[in-house]
Amino acid sequence: MKKISFRDDILPLKNQLYRLAQRITLDSAEAEDIVQETMIKIWNRRASWDEIDNIEAFCFTVCRNLSLDSIRKRGNQNESLDSSQQEHPDHNLSPDELLVERDRLSLVRQIVDGLPEKQRSCIQLRDFEGKTYKDIAKVLQITEEQVKVNIFRGRQTIKQRFHDLNEFGI
Repeated sequence: MKKISFRDDILPLKNQLYRLAQRITLDSAEAEDIVQETMIKIWNRRASWDEIDNIEAFCFTVCRNLSLDSIRKRGNQNESLDSSQQEHPDHNLSPDELLVERDRLSLVRQIVDGLPEKQRSCIQLRDFEGKTYKDIAKVLQITEEQVKVNIFRGRQTIKQRFHDLNEFGI
C-alpha cells in the first residue's frame, strides 16, 4: 500500500476541488473557503489516511459535501459563475469571431449553472475534471448508472437550451 503524502497526493487536487466547489456554489470566494476547509478536514484525518481506499475520491466527497452545506445555508443557487474563469483566447480568431465565441461560452455557462445540482456535479467531474464514472459515483454517493443518466440528461438539456437560445433567443 502506498504511503499517502499531503504535499504529493492531496495538495495537487486543490485546483480541481476549487472548480468543483465553484460549480456547485457558483461563488468564487465561497469556493476558495470550501477548498481551504476541505484541506483542513483532510489534514485532520491524516491518522486514518491508510484506511481510505481512494484518497482522491475522499477529497472530492468532502469538498462536495461542504459545498452542498454552503448552498443550503445560503439558500440561493441562482447566481451565475464568474465569467473571468479561465478564458484563453484563440489567436487565430478575428475580434468578431472571438466575441461570438465568448458569448457562446457565457451562454453554455449560464445553462450549466441552471442545471440541477446532481447533473451539474456529474458534468463538472466528468467533462471538466476527467473523472471516471466509478469515481464520480463514489464522490456523489450514487450508482454508476445514475451518474450516466445524470450526465446524459444534463448534456441533453445543455444541447437543447443552447440550440433554443442560439436559434430563437428563447
